[in-house]
Amino acid sequence: MATFISLARSFHRPLSTSSSYSATSKHLLKSRICPLWSPSFLLCLPPTRTTLLRRSPSLPPVAVTRRASFSSATMSTVTDDNPLLKDFEFPPFDSIDASHVRPGMRALLKKLDSDLIELEKNVEPSWPKLAEPLEKMMDRLTVVWGAVNHLKAVKDTTELRSAIEEIQPEKVEFDLKLGQSKPIYNAFKAIRESSDWEGLSDAQKRIVESSIKEAVLSGVSLDDSKREEFNKIQQELTKLSRKFDENVLDATKKFEKLITDKKEIEGLPATALGLAAQTASTKGHENATAENGPWMITLDAPSFMSVMQHAKNRTLREKIYRAYITRASSGDLDNTQVIEQILKLRLEKAKLLGYNNYAEVSMATKMATVSKAEELLEKLRSASWNAAVQDMEDLRKFSKSQGAPEADELTHWDTTFWSERLRESKYEINEEELRPYFSLPKVMDGLFNLVKTLFGIDVEPADGLAPVWNGDVRFYRIKDSSGKTISYFYFDPYSRPSEKRGGAWMDEVVARSRVLSEDKTSVRLPIAHMVCNQMPPVGDKPSLMTFREVETVFHEFGHALQHMLTKQDEGLVAGIRGIEWDAVELPSQFMENWCYHRDTLMSIAKHYETGVSLPEDIYQKLLAARTFRAGSLSLRQLKFATVDLELHSKYVPGGPESIYDVDRRVSEKTQIIPPLAEDRFLCSFSHIFAGGYAAGYYSYKWAEVLSADAFSAFEDAGLHDDKAVRETGHRFRETILALGGGKDPLSVFVEFRGREPSPEPLLRHNGLLQSAA
Repeated sequence: MATFISLARSFHRPLSTSSSYSATSKHLLKSRICPLWSPSFLLCLPPTRTTLLRRSPSLPPVAVTRRASFSSATMSTVTDDNPLLKDFEFPPFDSIDASHVRPGMRALLKKLDSDLIELEKNVEPSWPKLAEPLEKMMDRLTVVWGAVNHLKAVKDTTELRSAIEEIQPEKVEFDLKLGQSKPIYNAFKAIRESSDWEGLSDAQKRIVESSIKEAVLSGVSLDDSKREEFNKIQQELTKLSRKFDENVLDATKKFEKLITDKKEIEGLPATALGLAAQTASTKGHENATAENGPWMITLDAPSFMSVMQHAKNRTLREKIYRAYITRASSGDLDNTQVIEQILKLRLEKAKLLGYNNYAEVSMATKMATVSKAEELLEKLRSASWNAAVQDMEDLRKFSKSQGAPEADELTHWDTTFWSERLRESKYEINEEELRPYFSLPKVMDGLFNLVKTLFGIDVEPADGLAPVWNGDVRFYRIKDSSGKTISYFYFDPYSRPSEKRGGAWMDEVVARSRVLSEDKTSVRLPIAHMVCNQMPPVGDKPSLMTFREVETVFHEFGHALQHMLTKQDEGLVAGIRGIEWDAVELPSQFMENWCYHRDTLMSIAKHYETGVSLPEDIYQKLLAARTFRAGSLSLRQLKFATVDLELHSKYVPGGPESIYDVDRRVSEKTQIIPPLAEDRFLCSFSHIFAGGYAAGYYSYKWAEVLSADAFSAFEDAGLHDDKAVRETGHRFRETILALGGGKDPLSVFVEFRGREPSPEPLLRHNGLLQSAA
């Protein structure tokens, strides 16, 4: 939202879209996407993105959850039967449907508009008379609109899309009115210039400063004609981002390949065959079995990746790969012109605000500058290039030794397949053979035990306490060491390609807040939701995970921890709110490191049938394989980050270069194998065209430096020293996870680490220090 402090942001991983966005890049509920990790454009598999949220610490002695209250005389005519407007502690996800969106949102917006008029009329430059009523107003909108958009992400329907499409311009109009309120803007400036300034807490000062900056970026200082133009741009950008997102989802759903001859899918593991048969049975082939088929391949991540990694049929791999990289690039679902228009409007918006390009607008609220981001990307690129070249040479040699006819001309649909074979050969590790050791229940138990050790919290099932949107969704409560409940979260683990967008993300449901507690002396407890897209249970087997999927769960939970464990009572900067975008991935990427920690992994990796632990030699091989093809994987992320910055800082819409020319030019320095002529990856790059990562994808690498250095504090203390680990974990919780957006992230990092961050631990963890030298 374009208002003063963006209330909620959702975090994701690899290419997943975000939860619905509003007027500006800092809109109210932005789902954070996970990075595009896998060598094959994994939507959101491993380590980033949305997600997710994060934050730590325990709450004050008496912590109570306030019921969200939306009733008023203004809304009384629709409140009785509209779940969006009823008082609730937990959103009624099981009863909200598309028919509630239009009347519910219109009633709410009408009430909030009235509240805004009243606030502007009586505004005073004091904390209780300005920031507190503003937080209440913004929070109501965040909770209701967040619930609606969350359902669109996990339970999409044509009717819900239509309702959101119709109401969104009205919501954006309110966002803009609030963001461009001169009385509120002037009141915040008056607070900064008053004698009360020094009496404010650091968090309150951050809120004031951020509110002023966000108001300027929302167009508050523009004259009437320019502000009108700015608002039209915001409305159009909102529509375009939604259209981009929907085109990607529809294009992904549209592709289906039915296979009846088992020879065509030779090499696919039993889990993939089971999923393909299960998918076929839901599409009308009721008698489909894993053994005899038929089998249906889709572009949903679990299906797509199983083919790219394991199918011996090179023709099939090529077909699926080409379909994947050309999603949403033709016919009615073509995103090419959507992208062109988005980039054009973002540039126009930047010019109106007095910036040279949109990247400068994006960086105005981040730790980095354009030049600093480019400097980091180039440093990491140069450290990764030679290693990536060697990776490709190793693949060629290995595939040739295996008699592969394509060995001398390996291309995009070969690299993932042969990388998996080389990894199996070099480390004797087979991802699919490891699945039985990573059942979802055991993984979650191990994760919860880890955070108990590190942060002194207990995670308990609380199913039935809150309504859910699907029967597979789990609900949990978190308690501190005294047994007091301090937060809650939902977990939606499985892929549902017919209704749920791809990727993995974390988002807030409600945030911690003193103002929004019942008595204003305790706090309202934070609630999060965490969403993944892993393979569902097949038959009587539990969900069996790849190691990458294990990393993804840890990643998203890192985001959730920062949201749920915050000790910040000022709701506008609690948890992840108010944290610079390029610092929010620190806790999520930090948590991934624990997947390689021996005690943690061994607590997770137990065979789902026998209970036998993962053999020690396999653990050692997993550890050794951690840096396998690190140069190639690093280059891949750097390509995404670089093309994002190029499009938002140097690209001229309508100029001599097309967006695909830019992509190919960047690829010359970031891809060992040039992209195909028909590659239209940009048409599904939801992170930057439908999410919060425009001119911000570099944030994954920026935060990776921070997270690797943070984990190195535990290495320095001694990972085998339980007392030292607990002490360091407590310090991490009291700083990185506790302070929210109430303090600038560099100061928070220094408070934890005792010094400014260094890229050395990241290069060391990736085995690239020698390359850097």
